[in-house]
Amino acid sequence: MLFDSWSDVVRVSVMGAAAYSFMVVLLRVSGKRTLAALNAFDLVVTVALGSILATIALSSEVSLADGLTAIVVLVAAQSAVAWLSVHAPPVRRFVRAEASVVFSDGDFDTAAMTKVRLTEGEIRQAIRSSGSGDLEQIAAVVLETNGSLSVIAVDHCHTGTALPAQLSKNKTAPCAAPSK
Repeated sequence: MLFDSWSDVVRVSVMGAAAYSFMVVLLRVSGKRTLAALNAFDLVVTVALGSILATIALSSEVSLADGLTAIVVLVAAQSAVAWLSVHAPPVRRFVRAEASVVFSDGDFDTAAMTKVRLTEGEIRQAIRSSGSGDLEQIAAVVLETNGSLSVIAVDHCHTGTALPAQLSKNKTAPCAAPSK
């Protein structure tokens, strides 16, 4: 069906604009952290908010009040989980992924790579994308909590204090060029 009625077009326009405006105001009030794309939990919230907005705009069976209530509940739940993850370590461990070192000291950590489902080729691609063509000039590659790969060159590593704790447990120095 290409066109049903003008009243449906007007309803979708009014409901969509109202729900969108409300969501923008609510997200501005709730802070930048609400839609930060930092981890899987944040992605789920972002997708759910988009789904709710689309449902409000397109479904005549969902009232504006019901849809706005769903948005408020979702934003409040996300804010509560974010607050708890900052203040309660058990919640943080449950909600947030830990960064994983997948390459250090010139070696690929195959156990870590298997755990996070990452291939050697993907790590090499990240290294090339960072502008390096020499594995020996890379101190570490870290799979971050948001799924991106951070490549730390030996000449930028210095003390390595920003590296995940699992590297500091190694007996080798991750911020020195590997010996040949």
